[in-house]
Amino acid sequence: MKIVLINPDIPWNAGNIGRSCVATGTELAFVGKMGFELSAKEIRRSGLDYWQFLKYSVHADFEAFLKTLPENPSLLFFSTRGGKSYWQAPYREDSCLIFGAETAGFPDAIYEKYADRMYRIPMWSDRVRSLNLSTSAGVALYEALRQTGKTAPQG
Repeated sequence: MKIVLINPDIPWNAGNIGRSCVATGTELAFVGKMGFELSAKEIRRSGLDYWQFLKYSVHADFEAFLKTLPENPSLLFFSTRGGKSYWQAPYREDSCLIFGAETAGFPDAIYEKYADRMYRIPMWSDRVRSLNLSTSAGVALYEALRQTGKTAPQG
């Protein structure tokens, strides 16, 4: 399973997502323009001392990322514009859980091409526009792990 961040803006979110990835053995892919450098102290600080254990990759754009995947990949996009609940997503052990930028979401072309693969995390209050990116990634990741039967080691 992979978490994919397209054009991420905020280093603290990326660091926190990286920590969740290390905790679950999930790969993290950075795609497109980043609003920070991976070597920056902010991202290392947010990932604390876990960053060295993170399996991650960096891709110039979404097309370059897609070329690294096998045929017919499981691409699941998470957005406030999603038409279906994340509980309904067809998670697989090899799914890519894909998130857009904190400030802009996905590029329009992705919304158009993958409209049928957009999922949302429900919110019960209209006083919040969206959840924090690292919160959303954690919610989706743990639901994907639950649905695919991946459990943490005991003890």
